[in-house]
Amino acid sequence: MWADLAPIGRHADSGGYRRHAWTGADADCRTWFQAEAEKRGLAYETDRNGNQWAWLGDPEAGDAVVTGSHLDSVPDGGAFDGPLGVVSSFAALDELRRRGAEFSRPLAITNFGDEEGARFGLACVGSRLSAGQLTKEKAYELRDADGISLPQAMEAAGYDPETIGADPERLSRIGAFVELHVEQGRALDLSGDRVGIASAIWPHGRWRFDFRGEANHAGTTRLADRRDPMLTYAQTVLAARAEAALAGAVATFGKIAVEPNGVNAIPSLVRGWLDSRAADQATLDTVVTAIEKAARERADAEGIDLDVVRESFTPVVEFEHALREEMNRILGGSVPVLGTGAGHDAGILSAAVPTAMLFVRNPTGVSHSPREFAAEDDCVAGVLALADVLEGLACGSRGTC
Repeated sequence: MWADLAPIGRHADSGGYRRHAWTGADADCRTWFQAEAEKRGLAYETDRNGNQWAWLGDPEAGDAVVTGSHLDSVPDGGAFDGPLGVVSSFAALDELRRRGAEFSRPLAITNFGDEEGARFGLACVGSRLSAGQLTKEKAYELRDADGISLPQAMEAAGYDPETIGADPERLSRIGAFVELHVEQGRALDLSGDRVGIASAIWPHGRWRFDFRGEANHAGTTRLADRRDPMLTYAQTVLAARAEAALAGAVATFGKIAVEPNGVNAIPSLVRGWLDSRAADQATLDTVVTAIEKAARERADAEGIDLDVVRESFTPVVEFEHALREEMNRILGGSVPVLGTGAGHDAGILSAAVPTAMLFVRNPTGVSHSPREFAAEDDCVAGVLALADVLEGLACGSRGTC
């Protein structure tokens, strides 16, 4: 499975993946998922928001145990973020069938669409729509860098955008959702463990900073006469790093758009996107407020107009303690429990269904990069752990299916 999926959307120059929502690469990933489901005799369906499902047992029975992740990527992302969870889900089912397990609850494997938000700027679109955290009206306002709207992209890919929206009936069938994911950090590498259990997801959000100045000639305009928004933006980037370090949080300007974007032109507009995360809400609020304050002070001093828009936000997610403890019991009681600063579909769904996560060791700690990595032995350990968890949850007591 890994070898079949690996070439899809891989960029020849960077070695990273460009599997953005509702593109050709995304369609190829979806075709792969459907083929793997049908190969195993699972009932395949796509829900109203474009998320893919593969069912073992009656989808209408309720109290289902669901696993899976996503297949899309950030620009030039790594091979493991998302796909490892989907591949491991199919592999775990294969392992359970090898064991002769017979579930008393339905089992489903899912691929949630547009988790990374690389194309339309909002993460976890598929799960947000299903959970009612993104309305149809707001979804219709989403546009990519070329001005193509989300409904236009869905329609071009052969999906009906008129159907999107909250899906409480489907979510009500889920008794537990467990997402396996490569760790995006080095906690497991430092502890020497192959697999961990997530405790919580830090609160996090994305803010757009629009710095507006005055376009002019780069060669003839005196420095004293310039209203250059790039300078204000640059100082804001430095302020973000300083404020995050002071608070023990993280803050990153990782995306920028410049107008008119000419080598010999002073910009009229610099638009930068801030991603910030912290262990608690109060710390995150403090950091973002301080960054905006620094930006406004600099903008006022340099004659730059500034608008700040919060484009997305996810509060802290504490995974359900009872499910987390049951998973730890199933896995022997000594699995490390760790928090994460990365958002996931499991975090979005936690408001509607009991959710939990398993992490697989990442020896480099690198993610959202072609250097993202997990050793094969660790991946196999993750599959076996997921199989144990699915068996334990779906049977009520391991070995008594």
